[in-house]
Amino acid sequence: MTQLDWWSGGLWPYAALILFGFLPSEFWRALSVFVGRRVDEGSPLLEWVRAVSTALLAGVVANILLTPSGALATVPLAARLAAMAIGLAAYFALRKSVIMAVIAGEAAIIGFAWWFGP
Repeated sequence: MTQLDWWSGGLWPYAALILFGFLPSEFWRALSVFVGRRVDEGSPLLEWVRAVSTALLAGVVANILLTPSGALATVPLAARLAAMAIGLAAYFALRKSVIMAVIAGEAAIIGFAWWFGP
């Protein structure tokens, strides 16, 4: 198999994925490990980063709840809010388990979508 056969075959998308998708992000991950070792967890910079990431996550959740697209748009707002409340209640009821809260919220929204579906 020559180099041209390998490239013209079906393997070039995998090479592109590794070259343009994996390697650039892996560089920044490795750099963050080295830089992160020296950052104090209670530093004002890290607290600011946490606050910004929390605000961004809250904005994304609010956007999904209030202006959904696709199949989620067929579920009424009250049902979407109820599913969020169920997930939040599961979070506190199940010893602050994020994965169980996500599973409970997802199960609730899937159930509501099925109930209110076309």
